[in-house]
Amino acid sequence: MTVTHTTPAPAFPPTGTTLVIGATGTTGSRTAAQLTAAGRAVRAAARSGAAVPGAEPVRFDWYDPTTHDTALDGVDRVYVIPPVGDPDPAAVALPFLRRARARGVRRAVLLSASSIPEGGPAVGRVHAALPGIFDEWAVLRPSWFMQNFTGDHLHARSIRTDGAVVTAAGSGRIGFVDADDIAAVAVRALTDARSPDTDLVLTGPQALSHDEVAAVIAEVTGRSVVHRHLTHEAMRDRLARLMPHGFAAILADMDRAVSEGAEDRVTDTVQRLTGRPARAFRDVVERELG
Repeated sequence: MTVTHTTPAPAFPPTGTTLVIGATGTTGSRTAAQLTAAGRAVRAAARSGAAVPGAEPVRFDWYDPTTHDTALDGVDRVYVIPPVGDPDPAAVALPFLRRARARGVRRAVLLSASSIPEGGPAVGRVHAALPGIFDEWAVLRPSWFMQNFTGDHLHARSIRTDGAVVTAAGSGRIGFVDADDIAAVAVRALTDARSPDTDLVLTGPQALSHDEVAAVIAEVTGRSVVHRHLTHEAMRDRLARLMPHGFAAILADMDRAVSEGAEDRVTDTVQRLTGRPARAFRDVVERELG
């Protein structure tokens, strides 16, 4: 694939306030930090507030509308992480987004996923409605996070406890992406003079199988790490011991889709939006586990 070297568009003047919902999460915390580092006014929203240096903490609960107006006061842009684990996030997200527009929010950037198309299930419904609410918008559709193997995700925990990545993805490849790169794209989508007004599929520079992921982690850390292959049914049953059966089945289905090539792709979105290449998996592992 040819990578287009594009200079990012000029940014909005550093006025106004950006509301970052989910500011304690993997991408929300990084987006808030990068915005404040760039001199932007940020309101960091979470259920108990969010401690982000340089940002104003505010309590925000998707299911408590009494927290919404305070969070939106004086805001002109919003980074939206829908309620995690809700099978129908549109039911709470869309009324909030319409309220945000009525309160003067000009631009919304929504976090979705590469596996969920516009109009698809869950956050796909929010994606489909967003252009009808905001004139300025973007939907980020990142691939699987590289931090799934370095943070507190199930994969990272199984690496630490069992020296294994366990999936039903077979030899299927994924364009894993660094959460820092997702945040960098979010910052551009929020602050560039022209909003993207489209959805953006984000990947790293290379699609890797879980066997290759395990090998890189083993080389960097000096530990024995392998990829343990399970059947779809075995993976579903393993996950069902940790979460509701329906959600476990969805995750197992996603692994099966990966095994069939659904995520075997690489995009140049990070390069185009930020002006620099996406970070490689080895670099992130060295940074966070080396």
